[in-house]
Parts: sequence; structure tokens; C-alpha cells
Amino acid sequence: MENEHAVQLRLRFYKDVPEAVTEIRSKFEQFKTACPADYSIKVNDTHIWFHIVGAQKQYYSPHLHLQLEEHRESGTHIRGLFGPDPTLWTLFMFLHFVVAGIFLIFGMMAYSNYTMKLPIFWNILTMGIMVGVWFMLYVVARQIRERGLDQMHELEALMEKALQ
Repeated sequence: MENEHAVQLRLRFYKDVPEAVTEIRSKFEQFKTACPADYSIKVNDTHIWFHIVGAQKQYYSPHLHLQLEEHRESGTHIRGLFGPDPTLWTLFMFLHFVVAGIFLIFGMMAYSNYTMKLPIFWNILTMGIMVGVWFMLYVVARQIRERGLDQMHELEALMEKALQ
């Protein structure tokens, strides 16, 4: 598999540029007006967000968050983070908490039944199913991330274009 098509585990990156934070911020402010219609850029102090909007936006579309920091050697250190759509992220977190809650409840019930010498088969089976659901959520999340990889590269190219 080629390196550029590999799904990265950490969707973070760092970049050092020689210009000051205010210059970089003004570049993004200017680029915001000339930005293509399929993208949205929000600038707030030292934070910049790139979003995909319109017909290109899918449930798996990522967004890019940049944080500008003063660098010791009179430059700017840019911290970039690709993330999922906030609605999708909330759904996945909710599902993880539900699965974890069911797993813990049935684990406590299994322990109680075991100490009272009652059958624990259904409790252990439910816990096993929850482990399977966790793995399924992981696989689905990886597939969603892989589907958004091309759009992730588009956002990165847009950022590079704004920095020029």
C-alpha cells in the first residue's frame, strides 16, 4: 500500500513557518474570502477551522483544526488536527458509553450471581456480545476514516494554498 493512501493512526501534524502568528492569521482571513464554495473557513484568534460544506459534505467528511503558536525562533508553530464531524463523534461516543454501561452492569450481575451460586451464562454471553459490538464500532470507525481520507488530503492542500 502506498504511503499517501495509508490510513494514519494519528491524524495530527505539525508545521513550522517563518512568518509571525499575526501574518499567518491575516493570510487565512484573506483566503477566507477567496475560498471555494465547497469549503468553509472560520478564524477565531489563533484557531482556524476548515470544513467541507455543500454537495461534497458526507457523514464521513472530516474537518481540520489549526492552532497557531508563537515559536521561539521568531516564527509560527502550526498544530493541525483532523477530526470527524461533531455529530458523528457524538453518536460514536454515545454508543461507546452505552456499550460500556451494558458491559459493566452485566459484569456486576454476573459477579452477584456467581457469589450466590446462580447461573451466569446469559450475563457472560451479553458481556461477550458487548465486546463484539466494541470491535464492530472500531471497524466501522476505521472504515469511516478511510472513506474521508481523500477529503482530508483536500483540506490539507487547501491549508497549504492559504499559507502561500
